[in-house]
Amino acid sequence: MLDYLPVLSWRGLPDGSKDFFNHRWHEYTGLSPEQAHGSGWQVTVHPDDVPAVAKKWLEVVSSGQPGEVEARLRRFDGSYRWFLCRAAPVRDEQGSIVAWLGTDTDIEDRKNAEDETKRILDAISQTIVVLDPEGKTVSANRASLEYLGLTREQLAGTDSRKLIFHAEDVEKLKEERALALARGVPFSLEWRARRHDGQYRWYLIQYNPLRDEQGRVLHWYATGTDIDDRKRAEQRVRNENQALRDEIDRSSMFEEIVGSSAPLQRVLDQVARVAGADTTVLILGETGTGKELVARAIHKRSKRANRAFIRVNCAAIPASLIAPELFGHEKGAFTGAVQRRIGRFEAAEGGTIFLDEVGELPSETQVSLLRVLQEREFERIGSNRAIPVDVRVLAASNRDLSSAVAKGRFREDLYYRLNVFPIVVPALRERADDIRLLVEYLVRRYAQLAGKRIKQIEGRTLELLSAYDWPGNVRELQNVIERSVILTDGDVFSIDEAWLKRNADAKDGGVGEREKIEAALAATKGRVSGPHGAATMLGIPRQTLESRIRALRINKHQFKSF
Repeated sequence: MLDYLPVLSWRGLPDGSKDFFNHRWHEYTGLSPEQAHGSGWQVTVHPDDVPAVAKKWLEVVSSGQPGEVEARLRRFDGSYRWFLCRAAPVRDEQGSIVAWLGTDTDIEDRKNAEDETKRILDAISQTIVVLDPEGKTVSANRASLEYLGLTREQLAGTDSRKLIFHAEDVEKLKEERALALARGVPFSLEWRARRHDGQYRWYLIQYNPLRDEQGRVLHWYATGTDIDDRKRAEQRVRNENQALRDEIDRSSMFEEIVGSSAPLQRVLDQVARVAGADTTVLILGETGTGKELVARAIHKRSKRANRAFIRVNCAAIPASLIAPELFGHEKGAFTGAVQRRIGRFEAAEGGTIFLDEVGELPSETQVSLLRVLQEREFERIGSNRAIPVDVRVLAASNRDLSSAVAKGRFREDLYYRLNVFPIVVPALRERADDIRLLVEYLVRRYAQLAGKRIKQIEGRTLELLSAYDWPGNVRELQNVIERSVILTDGDVFSIDEAWLKRNADAKDGGVGEREKIEAALAATKGRVSGPHGAATMLGIPRQTLESRIRALRINKHQFKSF
């Protein structure tokens, strides 16, 4: 029967030794039956293929299962051709193996075609991976191997996704990829592929099937296109858009720095000098003096002006949330972290971050900020992977940071990192010459917003406004002007003198009240309500105390670290 088969075939004994080769096999190899008997047939296998053939044949015999291997067999004239060698067991009624039958099928033409295909693929600079119908890797071109730092042997016959792609993407796209392969039509996915140095870059992988004459999928060709720059640009735009949305609901004091006094001109001269230097700047001054405006002016005149300006009020964020707010967090990093969230530093990539009231940062967050300033990198909460960052840091405080350092409430090394170029914004009482210009500007601005036509400012009003010492600085002036514009019916602007007296009285009377409230908050470690809270200690309702805290602009969160 074997002699009638149109392929090279043979029979073996249960122990794996060969005892018969058909006529075609002898014609091809030129060996006699005596020469081929037992293990003599091995001389026909190419020396380089002998180890693989011997290993595979031992595995097949010991397992008792069919198997196959590709090898080069020597022809009678000494030349070699590629064959697919298959073997299968013959069993008796009891299931015992009584013989082995095998065939050797010439695949030289197919191998030559595959080699030519490999040469063509290797000549292409785009990354290409060949997959079997189930999605396992068969081969990869030279560009892929160089990018990955792997060999064909390391990839062949494996589900190479775990070797190539980011673990998050493998899990996320697992079902989508399986369904697409089952459909058998072209598709594409975006993956982060690991480079030979361990870094990941985004790739668009396009999968196209190669079919036989019956329409069955023989292979998949997966071609990769580097889209990392595009993805980073898209993420940067999303970050900046998010930052913009965060800023929309927040009203700024005013759009421009208004004034011509000598103290203000000194500040503007400092802004002009430091703006282009990309240096860290510490802006100091009382509440309401316009420190954020100075920071924005520095950003607008810097080389980062066309990128994001991210503002963070460190005093307005609870101590437990400030680190995730600044540096972001991974999914599951803490209770409530249901998804990954980028922090303000990532949102400011390439731009500027303004840390307002930086003196209110908790000590552990001060350490993280110091790392950003020293090493230009940080870690998201819940991750141990360092993220490089290119951000200019501007910081501001209405506190005496040097005094806070002396009291151990602010890190000395962080203070010196921030205080590279200090700018002190003068209080409004120190630039009284600017009050008239500010009043005219603010009246015009708020009148336009209210749809009113105010043509002049009452002389007595200007005298009152110029004589007042403005403990709340420009912010207080802004509030007084806005309220007065709303109440003005004609075209002459004026204010009620009693407002300024009430403000002054509130300031004088508020000193003692502030001290009492702050002492109670310090004693209760920032707790307002409850039997051991500040409200109980002071003997007033919780709602009343919350209202007074807001009115006196007391930061209750700073007492939680005491």
